[in-house]
Amino acid sequence: MGRSPHPSGLPWPEDLPPPDPIVRLSGRQVYRNAWISVREDVVRFPHGHEGIYSVVTTNACVGMLPFVDDDHVVLVRQWRYVTGEPRWEMPTGGNRPGEEPLEAAQRELAEEIGRVAGRLEHLATIDSSKSVVAERATLFAARDLRPATAVELDVTEHLQLAVFPFEDVVAMVRRSEIVDAMTVVAVLQVALRVATTGRGST
Repeated sequence: MGRSPHPSGLPWPEDLPPPDPIVRLSGRQVYRNAWISVREDVVRFPHGHEGIYSVVTTNACVGMLPFVDDDHVVLVRQWRYVTGEPRWEMPTGGNRPGEEPLEAAQRELAEEIGRVAGRLEHLATIDSSKSVVAERATLFAARDLRPATAVELDVTEHLQLAVFPFEDVVAMVRRSEIVDAMTVVAVLQVALRVATTGRGST
């Protein structure tokens, strides 16, 4: 027997049928490079209307929240061309073709902060956008950092890095001073673990 209805009159999730899909009728690739592809599809929506749906697909990506000790993390700051302003974020980057998330995470850590992790703890796997952009991100807490032996710098990145108390980073997220979706999710995941278990690692 199911649960009694909620006093609001709204249904519980298990009481709902699966949503009807949007059906792709045809499509064409508009643009592609090594990082993204842009596709324009003709689709039929559940109510029968037909229209255009544009989809931007990116490579899978990773984000790492690097802990130098239990209470301090490294953030990087760079000029973000799309928004036209500098942003504090955790190290992030796209996976290379055929690269697994753990491998990509260590490479990006070496490139961005000159260190690799003795431990990478999976925090979450997310879709950073849900409507137009298809980008799957795997997020980690990076611990037991040590200097990277080989660093291949990305000439497109000009990074500053600094150590922050983790509690200050949580406050920056709460004040919307950090707005990068991957960083926000990673920080809140760790903060939730601290709040529920008393420690940041699993």
